[in-house]
Amino acid sequence: MFFTASACIIVSYLIGAIPFGLLLSRSSGIDIRAQGSKNIGATNVARLLGKKMGALTLACDMLKGFLPMFAASLLPRTDPKHDLLVALCGAATVLGHMFPVYLRFKGGKGVATALGAFLYLAPPAALGCLLIFVVTVSLSGYVSLGSLLGSASILVVLLALQVPAWKFWLAAFIVLLIWIKHHQNIGRLLDGTEKSWQKKTRA
Repeated sequence: MFFTASACIIVSYLIGAIPFGLLLSRSSGIDIRAQGSKNIGATNVARLLGKKMGALTLACDMLKGFLPMFAASLLPRTDPKHDLLVALCGAATVLGHMFPVYLRFKGGKGVATALGAFLYLAPPAALGCLLIFVVTVSLSGYVSLGSLLGSASILVVLLALQVPAWKFWLAAFIVLLIWIKHHQNIGRLLDGTEKSWQKKTRA
């Protein structure tokens, strides 16, 4: 079981590390790592290549957050650490997106991949999180603020739903990573220099 679990975690990381935004943008001749926010995630892809490419990147990044956890959940539940394995696979895929070995560990901020993981953990909570993201971005114009508030809100919802402890702590770990990855955005939000999505500049 140890080797099976180790293999699942490693594969989850490698799947999470696939830079779909970069791969999908190659045909356009634009290096998304050199323009806009220089991020490989869906937001920067949408800014540079349009909403359709951004949506496709979002879907791919979400799937790589959901599928490794779903696959791990299909393993026999005879091992008492089954839930721990699923949680570690979820953490690994988000870490893969944020720190991809294929790009010298310089990746995205993990929001879409986290949303995929949240969809596995608790679909209603993930949808609530997404709603808060959409409302926040619509009202403020700041994608970063939407990501921060949307991700943090899932912890409140998970507590309200009384999900198993391992689901809550996995979500808390992922939210912490997202906030750390957004530290520069947080600084710009606090000093009023963060750029708005409506202005089509970096957020």
